[in-house]
Amino acid sequence: MQQVRDGQAAITVATERLDQAQQALSAVLRGSAHASVTAAQAALAQANQELEQSMAATLAATEQAEAYAATL
Repeated sequence: MQQVRDGQAAITVATERLDQAQQALSAVLRGSAHASVTAAQAALAQANQELEQSMAATLAATEQAEAYAATL
């Protein structure tokens, strides 16, 4: 379970860094409608969403493992 918690901490850090990257990209490229800018923003948003899904999956796994351990 400690490894899962370590993974969750890494996901949290990665999410924070992606948020910072999105903010920086938006600030630098504000007003640009170039396809590459749109694609970069979409890719960062997708990465953020996938990290959220990963966190939810690890939380569910932890919950199930703890429920099993409680039955022992």
